Amino acid sequence: MTPRASGRRRPRGGWVASLLRAAGPGAMAALGGDGLRLLSVSRPERQPESTALGGPGPGLCCWVSVFSCLSLACSYVGSLYVWKSELPRDHPAVIKRRFTSVLVVSSLSPLCVLLWRELTGIQPGTSLFTLMGFRLEGIFPAALLPLLLTMILFLGPLMQLSMDCPCDLADGLKVVLAPRSWAHCLTDMRWLRNQVIAPLTEELVFRACMLPMLAPCTGLGPAVFTCPLFFGVASFPPEQCGEHLLVCRKGIQVWSLAASPSPAFQFSYTAVFGAYTAFLFIRTGHLIGPVLCHSFCNYMGFPAVCAALEHPQRRPLLAGYALGVGLFLLLLQPLTDPKLYGSLPLCVLLEQAGDSEAPLCS
Repeated sequence: MTPRASGRRRPRGGWVASLLRAAGPGAMAALGGDGLRLLSVSRPERQPESTALGGPGPGLCCWVSVFSCLSLACSYVGSLYVWKSELPRDHPAVIKRRFTSVLVVSSLSPLCVLLWRELTGIQPGTSLFTLMGFRLEGIFPAALLPLLLTMILFLGPLMQLSMDCPCDLADGLKVVLAPRSWAHCLTDMRWLRNQVIAPLTEELVFRACMLPMLAPCTGLGPAVFTCPLFFGVASFPPEQCGEHLLVCRKGIQVWSLAASPSPAFQFSYTAVFGAYTAFLFIRTGHLIGPVLCHSFCNYMGFPAVCAALEHPQRRPLLAGYALGVGLFLLLLQPLTDPKLYGSLPLCVLLEQAGDSEAPLCS
């Protein structure tokens, strides 16, 4: 594929037209329509706006975008393994080292977006941080509505969790609202990894940085399904495939799912989840919604459907699963309506590139 021409086309017959203009009206009248035709031919054709914004052209833009995303994914995953240790991954020392490397890669990831912008010549029309979902407009609905939508999807697992929990609702609320419980969580390295560091850094790198680079190349719709392929790479290593534990102490709920899914299943699950959070990022224009949903899903783990089929209260539990999925599909579009969140940065980016009919922008 040949790149677009960066300059204007050389006008045909330009020197003839210049002579006719210098000769004055008499020469034009003598030539009649031929003079007008020469002048019209000499005018350079106006290039579309997308060509001017596209820089080197769509082919090079896509190659730069894919290479940038692949580099970010490899850097993120590679940062987890730069520390050689025989200790298990849940050891506090290993977690602290990985915190350091992952935070360094994540803090440098916006520089990759800046480099991509310089190489492709694409002008987003907004600031870098706004493009990455760091903005105040519509932040409260962006924080609450996507999380509410995700909790509706997990209605069945939440019912299952409450049925199997030995503590009642009042005791659970007391523990949740107690400052001592939060202080304990903030000193627990595994809790910080699963609920804070992993959701924040993964959504920053794989959504906030990758989607702006992929959208001008593929469009918003295909980017929703392309971006999770890079995200799946981060969760594909075998040591990432294992138990999802919800550990509750001192009377809090005790529930665990210790199944060990295959790497293919883990990749598929994370790819579907990545497509969902990419959809939320595009539709809300905020990073906070995907981060909170990611943290909630890490807490819940994969739904224990097999356990629900064998549960003593199977019928109401399965009804809760079905109701949650049905309400999720029904409320997916209304709760992610872009009108609730203000101007969407990725939609502005595509408008600057000449694509004003992106379906996810309305």
